Amino acid sequence: MTPGFVSFVSSGPGDPELLTLKAARRLAEADVILFDDLASGPLLTHAAPSAELVAVGKRAGRPSPRQDHVSRLLVDHAATGARVVRLKSGDGGLFGRLEEELVALRAAGIAYEIIPGVPSACAAAAAAGIPLTRRLTARRVQFITGADVTGGLPEGLNWPALADPEATTVVFMGKRTFPTLAAQLIAHGLPPDTPALLAEAVTHPEQTLTRLTVVTLAAQLAETRGDQPALILYGPLADP
Repeated sequence: MTPGFVSFVSSGPGDPELLTLKAARRLAEADVILFDDLASGPLLTHAAPSAELVAVGKRAGRPSPRQDHVSRLLVDHAATGARVVRLKSGDGGLFGRLEEELVALRAAGIAYEIIPGVPSACAAAAAAGIPLTRRLTARRVQFITGADVTGGLPEGLNWPALADPEATTVVFMGKRTFPTLAAQLIAHGLPPDTPALLAEAVTHPEQTLTRLTVVTLAAQLAETRGDQPALILYGPLADP
């Protein structure tokens, strides 16, 4: 049997109106859709009634399928000749474990495509009414993950870059580790009163945007974090 084809579809931050036309078309054509927790709900209404829907979401602190199991499912379904969609939230190329799944498909000789989506960082800034960059004020933007494979703060971070007060920094998956991260940032020269934005459930009906400073946000997250998915932005543009 001729192997099938896998489309890595990035769904954007969750608002179904931010799904690209190409992504919607691939969902409608798919025989099988493997979807993340944050790429489900209304987005799956684009799927054909005959499509097999398989939940493979990974969320911090919750039981989740192993990455090798997810990669194996992709290979096994595509090997039957199926048109497979791997539906990821935000843009799958940003901290979305895309590389591991690409490696598995290449090893199995299965063709694929990558369809980009609206990054959640861009959606969070838009929801807050701010840009990510501005001439002379925020000279660059940097994306980091706040959690390594163990859930702790990653090692080997570039502290001078992260403590640059003229950069906009977006922290993915950082609610749990931000108090530790903030202490290091301040120790490396970031002003404690640097504006910070906690953007939770971006573009979903329950979206909340909390504007604080780096030091006050760290204190808040040390006390309570909640279970909503979130991004943290800090830098000169986090507070308009």
